[in-house]
Parts: sequence; structure tokens; C-alpha cells
Amino acid sequence: MDLPVEEWKSYILEKWALLPKSVQVTISKAETLSDIFLHSSSLLQPEDEMFLKRLSRGYLVGKDPNAPLFYREEGNKKFQEKDYTGATVLYSKGVSHSRPNTEDTSLCYANRSAALFHLGQYETCLEDIVRAQMHGYPERLQPKMMLRKAECLVLLGRLQEASQTISDLESSFAAKPTLAASQFQILQRTLCRLKMKIQKKENLTETVSAALTKAFEDMDLREENKQISGASASVSLCTDPFKGRYLIATKDILPGELLVKEDAFVSVLNPAEVLPLHLGLESKWDTRVTNGDLYCHRCLKRSLAPVPCDGCSYAKYCSQECMQQAWDLYHNIECSLGALLLTLGVFCHVALRSTLLARFEDAGEVTRKLCGDISNKDTRLPESKNLVQTLSYDLGGESEKNGKTVETPIPGCDINGKYENNYYAVCNLLPHTENHSAEYKFLCALSISALCRQLEAASPQALMTGLTSSKLKAAMAPVLCPESSIWGVAMLRHMLQLQCNAQAITAIQQTGSKENIITDSRQVRLATGIFPVVSLLNHSCSPNTSMSFVSTVATVRASQRIGKGQEILHCYGPHESRMGVAERQQKLRSQYFFDCTCPACQHGKHRTTAEPRWEAFCCRSCRALIQGDEVLSCGNASCTESVSRDHLVSRLQDLQQQVGIARKLLRNGKLERAIQQLLGCQHDAESFLSAEHSVVGEIEDDLAQTYAALGDWQKSAAHLQKSLRVVEVRHGPSSVEMGHELFKLAQIFFNGFAVPEALNTIRKAEKVLLVHYGPGNDEIQELQKMKSCLLDLPPIPGGPSL
Repeated sequence: MDLPVEEWKSYILEKWALLPKSVQVTISKAETLSDIFLHSSSLLQPEDEMFLKRLSRGYLVGKDPNAPLFYREEGNKKFQEKDYTGATVLYSKGVSHSRPNTEDTSLCYANRSAALFHLGQYETCLEDIVRAQMHGYPERLQPKMMLRKAECLVLLGRLQEASQTISDLESSFAAKPTLAASQFQILQRTLCRLKMKIQKKENLTETVSAALTKAFEDMDLREENKQISGASASVSLCTDPFKGRYLIATKDILPGELLVKEDAFVSVLNPAEVLPLHLGLESKWDTRVTNGDLYCHRCLKRSLAPVPCDGCSYAKYCSQECMQQAWDLYHNIECSLGALLLTLGVFCHVALRSTLLARFEDAGEVTRKLCGDISNKDTRLPESKNLVQTLSYDLGGESEKNGKTVETPIPGCDINGKYENNYYAVCNLLPHTENHSAEYKFLCALSISALCRQLEAASPQALMTGLTSSKLKAAMAPVLCPESSIWGVAMLRHMLQLQCNAQAITAIQQTGSKENIITDSRQVRLATGIFPVVSLLNHSCSPNTSMSFVSTVATVRASQRIGKGQEILHCYGPHESRMGVAERQQKLRSQYFFDCTCPACQHGKHRTTAEPRWEAFCCRSCRALIQGDEVLSCGNASCTESVSRDHLVSRLQDLQQQVGIARKLLRNGKLERAIQQLLGCQHDAESFLSAEHSVVGEIEDDLAQTYAALGDWQKSAAHLQKSLRVVEVRHGPSSVEMGHELFKLAQIFFNGFAVPEALNTIRKAEKVLLVHYGPGNDEIQELQKMKSCLLDLPPIPGGPSL
């Protein structure tokens, strides 16, 4: 959740409504962020803080000594059911609640290593074995874990280490024969089996295949822009009074060309699935799997074996290194505030973290940026809106003054005209103070004020933890004194910036069972970040770029040919393939404070049909499209059919419920019943929905999945090809959605041994996905493996074909 919890929002809005009119006017008409913050924070009362503390207590973020045993037992149940991924997550939750150097910690790590072994994660399994030993794993249980270590080493080809581990085990058995006879025999048999494996492997000449190209290596810019960090030399930075800052092409750009590669200045994992205790959880310990359990809280890399913070149970990291970096940069301050930050929302958390990261920049610059002109109580940064200014990769902007050419700086650029991913650029993102409602500014200001009160409770030295420069510490001391409001004003600025400048960091996650041969996926929001360079991109409902993420790094690629001088455009969310014109305009106006005039909106306003084809209804008699408002009439001049919109909407809702039932049958493995249900839905859809309606495409996609599960590749391919036609109509033949569907079709042809069809579809899928993701994408790597496998097959005359 971006904003504070509903209870706090309601409480503050009620407080606002009860304020005297004069106070409301004073805050509403305040011209600077300093005035807004100071007037609002003076109204925060002790009872307000107590109410917020009560709300925060609902989030369990501390270490609970009773939780590790609970999670270990729950993990054991999953392990016995052979749900090793579920078991791994539950053991990780147990580790998160355990204090360092305790038996609880060691047992959770050891159990997690067993689950990781069954998942084939041998390197990570070895890491957990080391962690279990570091935290005092009981000596009586060591033999079993050391056998697991030896087997991992064998499977990884590290035979000398495996032999040494086995030798150590044999010596241990001889020195301390404490095992029961039956246990000893089992261990001896396992040791013998491992020895034989080592001998066989030593007699083989192993060839190690070259590692797949790393995703980050595929994200390198061909030629980096000298004036915009993280941008290609193919773009330049411009600004004018109406559009603000924006990027244009300095040359013709081809589809797939990488234009921006930028690491987030700041990012915060989205905790949308974290629920407070009062929302009816069966236990105070949550067993659900959330993104917070699967992704590193600093770098956002996926990890099945996270390392938890030593001080809280919420923050988890992919490695000890990530944990230490997070602690040094910001978590040493945030650790004790975890429950409060979950209550106040992601925007408040991003605002705090941004300001904490500012501590590590140049002392003079940080002080100036944070302090602003405090004597005038104005922290607004200068924003030139008078002239059109252009900054190319080798020229700064210029303007005429008294007959002379002078430099006119673009906001966010340094004195040399360079725009970088730093705190100065973040400060220059517009907060749109004048556009936000007075109530919203009051909510943000009081939330930040409450957070500042908690920060003030800590010593100023705590806020300077991690600063290595004594000069920087001295410069920051007056800024961080508890009496100063500068931190609050800085955080308020960032919180107001985020409505228009926050970037959702997303990932593609596989949905459904891992046993599914055909991959289905969805895009999920992992985190919220600030990307100063990406924020330069203006919106279009039909953009010419595509954005994707690897860890916290955003990549922007051209999704179509962009001519020299054309603007580089990104979609802020309301895309023409997902929303109608009116809905897009309302969304953009309410969140971003502008009316979109892109070609898609201009064309949409003059379109004669009421709905796009993927939302259209058809005539039950002649199958022609029907149009109208309350009553829809057939577009065929020779047909007189008409029907009320309410009736059709009701039928569509009933159909979607029936499709939901079919999907539940599919999830539960009742495939034949799922097919019958879906075929019934298909027949019903044909009687009133257009052939390109999105629900028709979903039904065909579900049928393809079900037939694939039955191994009927021919029928599966036929239904997925129908789904592809719907996707193409809605999103276009070169869209990322089309790429994902072609990937699924390639899997079907591959598994059905239809070699020519598979190779042709792989080629199409690669062509589309390369434009949007580059060669490091997981699906592209999988396509290349399939292609390599098919090309290595000997030709089979008259071979099978779908």
C-alpha cells in the first residue's frame, strides 16, 4: 500500500474536518513546504501519536522466541507433503524470528538445507549447512547433515571436497560411536554409495558447458550519454514551459535498442500482502508466502534462502553482503521503526529512505539541499519555466540575455550541465504542491511529523551511523539535530513527489503449478522506486518504449522505430490496450494532473464505435457487432436485433463466474470436468461476445492449458492460436503480451514434437521478446535451449506435425 492504512487516513481526515476554518485556510494557502509542514506538525497531539502506536502494534516485526518452533513444525508438514518450496519459505520465517547463535536458528537453517537439496539448489544448500554450523547446530545431528553436504559436493563435481567430508565423517564415527546400530548401518550404506559416485565421476571426462550470458551483461549501453547518466548517446534532454523536461532521439533508433539503464536511487519492497493481526488471521504467525519472503529487501533479487536482519523479523536479504549494505545505508535507522513504516505506507517509507541516503553524498551539497533557504522557510528548488532549453550530449542549453548567449541550466543538472542519478536530481522532481488537495497534504505532513517524532527520540548520533567522513559528520550535525524541521520538510517533499514520480518495479512470476508443462505468467509489482532519469520520460497511451527490470535496475528499450527528433515516450499505466479514452483521461488527470493529448487519445475521441473489439458484444442472430448506450442495436442494416446493455453485462458476469469454476477444476487436477466446463463457456461466449473479446481469448487460453496437461498437444495448439488472435487484436503483433503468448505456443509445439512449427514459433517469439527484454530474459534463454535441442535432432522423414 502506497499510503497509510485506512484507519490512520480516516483518523487524520476526521481531524482535518474538525479544524477551525481559519486553520484549514492557512494550511491550504501555504506557499512553501516548510509552511505546510510547520503548520501541520504543530497540530500533532500526543493522543494522535498514541492512536498511531496502537495501529502499529498490529504488525509483528520483532523477534518472537515462540515462532521458530511453530514455523519449523509447519515447514516439516510441507516437507512431508513434498512441497519443498513451501517448506523452505516456512523454515525461512523461523530463521527470521530466531535470535543469532541459538539452537532454533541452527535447526531452521539445517531443515531449510534439506528442502533446498530436494529443490536441486545445491550451492545454496551448502551455504545453509555452513550457517547451521555457525549458529551451533547440535553435534548429535551432525552426521546426517554432513552426508547431505557430501552429496551436494558430489553432485556439484567438487569431488576432492566430497572425499574429505566423507573421510571426516568416517573418522568421527570411529572416534565417537554414539549412533544406534541401525542408524550406523544406514549411514555406512550412504557413505558407500557416495564413494561409488565419486569413483564413477572421476573416471569420466567432464565438460563444463559455458554459463548463460548474465542478464546484466546484456543490459550494457552501446554508447553512454556524456550528459545524462544511465542514458544512451542516442537521446538528449530538453525542456519547455508546457511539457517540462523530456527526452528526444538524436538519431534514428531501431526497435530493441537500449535507451536507458538506471539503478533505482531508492527502492522499498512493496509490503501489500503484510496484514496486521486484527484482520482475522488464524494464527498470529502468518504462514502465507509473500513477496517479502521471496525477494531480497535491498536488491530485490529472488532468493529461496534469505538471510534475516539480526534485529527484526521483517527485513530479509539474499546474502550477508546485502544485509550489511542495507544496515550501513539505512536499516540501522529503520530497523526499530518497521511496524510504524508498515502502518504509514510505502510512500512514507521511500521518503525516509531517500533522505537517509542523502547523508552519504557530498557534505556541502547535502546540507544545501536539505536546508534550502530556511530563513525564508522555502525549500523549493528553482525551476525554470520561461524558455525552451535543450541539452544534447555535447552542448548545454543556451538563451539570449542582453544580446549575449548565456547558459540556462535545466533543473536537476549540475553546474556542468550533467544530469545524474543522485539526490540533487531527486530533489528536482516536481512535488506538484499546488495540485494536491489540502486534505492530502495534511495527511502527508502529519504522517511525516509522526515519523520525525520517532526519529527525534533517537540520538542525532544514531542518524549519522555509517558516515565514514568526520567532515561529513560535522557538516550534518546541525542538520540532524532534533529541533530541526529540515528532515521533515525534505521527507514531505519526497512524499508529495511520489504520486507522480514513483515507479513500480515489477517482475514476471510463473503462475499455477510448477508441474505445468506450459508456462503461464503474470506481471507483479515488487517494489516502489525513484528513478531520476526514467522520470524524465513523458507519457503516451501508445508509447514507443518498453520498460523491464532486473533486480533494482530499470531498462527502457525502443519498442518501435523512433525517428531522429522524435520524443521518447513511456506509458504511466493507462495504456490504450487496457483502458478506454475516458477512463485513461480520468486516471491521468487525478493522479498526474494533466490531460493527455497523445495520438491514441485524439483518435479515440473521434472513434464512432462505443467499445474496442476486445470489449464488444455481438448480435446473437448474425454475429455482427452491436452498438449503442443503454440499448445496443445490430450494426447489420438487414438485422433488427437489439438488447439492453444491462442484460449483456449480467450475462458477461455470469460467464466469468463459470470460467472461474473451470479454473478451479483445472487447479485441482479435474481436467476432464474442466474441459467440459470451458467448452460450455466457449459456446455461451460465442452467442453474445465478439470473436476478439478478451474473455473469449481467456477461455481459449484456459482450454489450451487443460489440453496441454492431458498431453493433447494438437488441441492445445489450436486453442492457443485462437487466443493469440485476440491478444494480437488488443495489444498488437509486436507487443510484449504477444511475445509471452508465442512463448507458450512454442512450448506446446516443442512438447508435441512438431519441429518445423516449433522452430518457426520460437523465431517469432524471440524477435518480439528481444525488443522488450534483450537477450538476458529467462524466456529468451528457454527458447534458445529449445531451438538448440530441436536443431540437434536427426531429420525424421514424415515426422509428426500438429
